[in-house]
Formats: sequence, structure tokens, C-alpha cells
Amino acid sequence: MVEQLHDGFTRAAHDPSVRVVVLGHTGSTFCAGADLAESAGADVAETAVARAAEMTRLLRRILESPLPVIAAVDGHVRAGGLGLVGACDIAVAGPASTFALTEARIGVAPSIISLTLLPKLTARAAARYFLTGEKFGAGVAAEIGLITVAADDVAGTVAQVVSEVRRGSPQGLAASKALTTASILADFDRLAEKLTRESAALFGSAEAREGMLAFLEKRSPTWAV
Repeated sequence: MVEQLHDGFTRAAHDPSVRVVVLGHTGSTFCAGADLAESAGADVAETAVARAAEMTRLLRRILESPLPVIAAVDGHVRAGGLGLVGACDIAVAGPASTFALTEARIGVAPSIISLTLLPKLTARAAARYFLTGEKFGAGVAAEIGLITVAADDVAGTVAQVVSEVRRGSPQGLAASKALTTASILADFDRLAEKLTRESAALFGSAEAREGMLAFLEKRSPTWAV
């Protein structure tokens, strides 16, 4: 799926008729994050490094795209999925949307996705939801800066935003977006390698393995009280 997303961004960038990219979903889930069954496997260290690098590359691809990217969300978003939403220039979420940063509950942290989330979230909100892993809806997501607008009609609202964006010229849109992403990309490039290593180390740890197995086996981890 990651490669399909890269392919989609490449095709969009080379098509002069495309002025904006909408990142949506089918079904009730926008993105549930990493496959924990695979992450908890025998080659966990190798998988963790590959997954961390994949996520880093994908988030940067969204940020550096000269085309505006709009997230259209009306379903569940967990863990890495929030990083995708944070990387988008505009995000619209509907009443069926739920969000949660559950990494700490399985012994890891939102390392890579902090690169796109911390510039968007308020400091207090980041501390709360990074640490508690609690679930919240579109209204709260808009209040804390994760999304642009909470809408009853996601498709209609996205269509309206797309219509407005399409009034901009390709050059004007690319230059305007670059102004909003420059500082994010600067920090991204400064911290990405370090956070990629840290993420891989966390996923490869014994504590994370216990957390992932507990999740998959539907039981409490050993540290639960």
C-alpha cells in the first residue's frame, strides 16, 4: 500500500491536469497503523527498521509534494495514520472519525509521526494524547490542530475545498505550500534519521514484543495495573 501511495503521488505530480491530491479511504478505517502481527514476528528488528524507513519516506513525500494534499477522513485513525493526517496540508474529518495514539500502550512511541504531529498539535494536546492513548473524535481533533475542520458532510466539504484550491495556479499553489512546510521539512530532515533509529529500537525491544503479543492475544501486558 505504501508503494501504491508513492506511485499515486508520482503520477499526480507528472499530470498537468492535477491540481490537488485527496487522500481518502474505503470502509470504516482510514489507517490503523502498522501490522502488529508482522511487527511481532521472528525478524522483528529487521522489520522495525524497514517499517520506520517506509513511514519516514512516505511522510516526507506528502510534505514535499508540490501539490496540495487533502485528507478526507470519516473512519478510524490510529497510530501511524495520525502521522499521515498531520502531513496533509488540509484535513477534513467526519462524525464517524475516531483518533488515538496508542503506541505507549504497546511499549513504543509515536517517534516518526511526531515529525508531522508536533508542528500541528498544541503542546498540551500532544502531551495528553501521546501519553494516555485515549480516543477522541473529530471535534477535539479540530480543536487541537490535528485536522482543519470537523464536518458532517466530508465529501461535500472536501469538494468545496478542492474547488477553492483549483482556483490557484500550479506555480502559486506550489510556492504557497512550500511556505507552510519549510520549517516542518527543516526539522524533519534534522531529526528523521535519529527518530527512525529510535523507533526501530523500540519496536525491537522485549517490552514492545510483550506489548504487541498482549494486544494480539487480547490480554493485558505484564506492566498493566
